[in-house]
Amino acid sequence: MLTAILILWPMAAAIICFCLGRRSEKARDILADIATIAECALMIALLARSLQGGSDLYLGLPGLCGMGLNLTLDGFRCVYGTVASLMWATTSVFSRQYFTYYANRNRYYLFNLLTLGATMGVFLAADLFTAFVFFEIMSFTSFVWVAHDETGSAMKAACTYLAVAIIGGLITLMGLFMLYNMIGTLTLSEIPVRIEEIRQVWPRPFVTVYGGIVTPTRLYLTGGLVACGFAAKAGVWPLHIWLPKAHPVAPAPASALLSGILTKSGIFGILAVTCNMFAGDAAWGRAIMWLGVITMFTGALLALFSINLKRTLACSSMSQIGFIMTGIGAYALSQPGSESAVLAARGTVLYMVNHSLIKLVLFMIAGVVYMNIHKLELADIRGYGRRKPLLAVCFAIGALSISGIPGSSGYIAKTLLHEAIVESGAGRVIEWLFLVCGGMTLCYMLKLFITVFAEKNHDDELQKQYYGQKDYWNAESRIAVTVPAVILAVMGLFPYLIMNRTAYMSSPFLGITRDAMGECVVVYYAVHNLTGSFISIAIGLVLFFLIFRRLDRNVWPEWLDLEDRIYRPLILKILPGILGFVSAITGQITDEAIILLRRTTHRQISTRVPTGSMDDHLAVEAGMILDHILPHRDGSSHIPVLVEKEERAARTQRVIYGSLSFGLILVCIGLILVLIYTLASA
Repeated sequence: MLTAILILWPMAAAIICFCLGRRSEKARDILADIATIAECALMIALLARSLQGGSDLYLGLPGLCGMGLNLTLDGFRCVYGTVASLMWATTSVFSRQYFTYYANRNRYYLFNLLTLGATMGVFLAADLFTAFVFFEIMSFTSFVWVAHDETGSAMKAACTYLAVAIIGGLITLMGLFMLYNMIGTLTLSEIPVRIEEIRQVWPRPFVTVYGGIVTPTRLYLTGGLVACGFAAKAGVWPLHIWLPKAHPVAPAPASALLSGILTKSGIFGILAVTCNMFAGDAAWGRAIMWLGVITMFTGALLALFSINLKRTLACSSMSQIGFIMTGIGAYALSQPGSESAVLAARGTVLYMVNHSLIKLVLFMIAGVVYMNIHKLELADIRGYGRRKPLLAVCFAIGALSISGIPGSSGYIAKTLLHEAIVESGAGRVIEWLFLVCGGMTLCYMLKLFITVFAEKNHDDELQKQYYGQKDYWNAESRIAVTVPAVILAVMGLFPYLIMNRTAYMSSPFLGITRDAMGECVVVYYAVHNLTGSFISIAIGLVLFFLIFRRLDRNVWPEWLDLEDRIYRPLILKILPGILGFVSAITGQITDEAIILLRRTTHRQISTRVPTGSMDDHLAVEAGMILDHILPHRDGSSHIPVLVEKEERAARTQRVIYGSLSFGLILVCIGLILVLIYTLASA
């Protein structure tokens, strides 16, 4: 039942908070804090239980949503459930000050807690169907975050976010149908066994397994379809179009959750597909690897040219997702159980956890800036952080970690991914792109830190205002920002004690035995590992001082926008035009076919209603009554006119009843009734 409580508790709290907020906003805020902190406390207790060797928890709800919902709580889910609940607890506490002057606060808290329940459902899912159900709920509830301000840019970004989520979800659902048809299950623990049965009989061209026809091509297609919706949520190129636009317009606490957790729910799906369907598959590994490299480089490039604090952090999130994708690709390229597979699995999980906490810290600091001066452009906020030491230290911890500087938690995760790329044989080109993107990360984080915390603002009056500001955050906000920053710092200082244990707990979910994970010992500060980090640092410093040091205006070409240049014209103009043309041709062919059938097999028999029939008698009687009540001036009778109309109606009725179109309409009505009956029975 604990797994169900982790999902239902925040959802129930959401409804209570919404009702309570109509009477007392203060009571609502306190209850929201209590709900998220209680969720975090429960997850920490379950994490401690798992660390002590406690057994996995499982809950099955057969028949629910058709195929049933199945939840489980193992080591990896304990880790990420704890990260998610910690992020919600800190952002909830931070929101009390951040939303002081915001409208629609009651709505925000409602959907914020609903999203927490749905997100926990994704991470606790024991099968892909359960993950999909909660994934879609999460997409719709988090949509309100993006649209919260209800400005033009916010509504456009929200529509883009929702469109990507819906289209991606439909594609994933198609893939799930195909996968279930092929192997007869969507349970994560059963998929590897069924896939292995299929692989054992290849290279036979067609194999029937569990009622489905399976070929290598169809298996790759199915895996790609299932992963598509998850990749869209993760912000993987070219499905990233929502990410750079949604984060800047969403409230800062929501941006922290969008970047830190909701993107990881997409990574969760990609990991589940890769580890259970394509472990050791070189073709899949190369595809994931190159998608990761392109995402990594594109996001870093967008961040370098961004001149808005939150947009830079948003593009950075895209780039960091690319780093994680390269780890997943390295895992798929490696032989199951090999050293490179262990390195890739460990690096991927640790990078996910590390990035979640980093973006929690950085986006809340961006929220501190915005709630005080309501600006985010770098030229406007230059020098805001001067003489604010705690704020600067927290930002520096996040910046150093995301840049992979030795001594930080990010360095540990990047070292593991770098080693995995080398050991898996991905190639020197990918390795150097990995190092270059690491340097680009340092460059844009250095730009942010120096701009906000080191440089002086050109406007002296504004700079004095920044210096004189003392109560720029209250005690609750200070705790909310400081706690995750301290956790990041401790993780970096004690990698063997904390980070290795985190990876060890996650190993079963990743298809790695705990013995193999424990036997793989990495000397993080060996010379060859430090060399890779120093190369990235050198690249970052060169880029910063030679190119991006003084970039404070937007030089990125507006026409380089995939959404406006490709996706919107494709979906709103090109596809409707093509489909309209096809529909017109199809309609014309159908009309001609109906005409041909009516002239041949469905030819109508010309009949005349016999005189003296009951209908004629009714028409005569009606005509006599009308002659008596409304006589014509010329003395003519109504009877012939009514009889003619009656005969015409009878002929038309016979034509309709005997036509193909009427038959098709009856078939459609029958299908609708069957569907209604089926849904009602279910």
